[in-house]
Amino acid sequence: MLTPSRPKSNPRLARRQSGFSLVELMVVVFIMGLLATLIIVNVAPVGDRSRISKARSDIASLESALEQYSLDLYNYPSASAGLAALSAPPPGVDAALYRQGGYIRRVQMDPWGNPYQYQIPGTRSGGRYDLFSLGADGQPGGEGPDADIGNWD
Repeated sequence: MLTPSRPKSNPRLARRQSGFSLVELMVVVFIMGLLATLIIVNVAPVGDRSRISKARSDIASLESALEQYSLDLYNYPSASAGLAALSAPPPGVDAALYRQGGYIRRVQMDPWGNPYQYQIPGTRSGGRYDLFSLGADGQPGGEGPDADIGNWD
């Protein structure tokens, strides 16, 4: 019985057929870049929204502490005492009326690393005080993530 003869392998042909061509590699890199871009574009705004939400939550907590302070001491902290009056009694305050341990443990920074702003009397909130974050840019005003977030929202 005769077996069909197999063509002899050509070493050059075998080398050429092994691995990926430059075009195939470029297509894969392009697809990976496209997917990375889509993920970044869709995920990046989530960080801004979560920081804005955290600032609103912090402001609500600070408002609650300010209201408790006002109920105990019959007034809000002065502009010079600021929000620090919520964690330690400011000078001139009756220590017997000030809540032991304060109204908050410590005044935190906003999600962008800037201090929360406290102004008394308030001009934008329609209340006795304005409590706000200056947003991502740390400057008054702005739009989007740079907009001020306050107790008037």
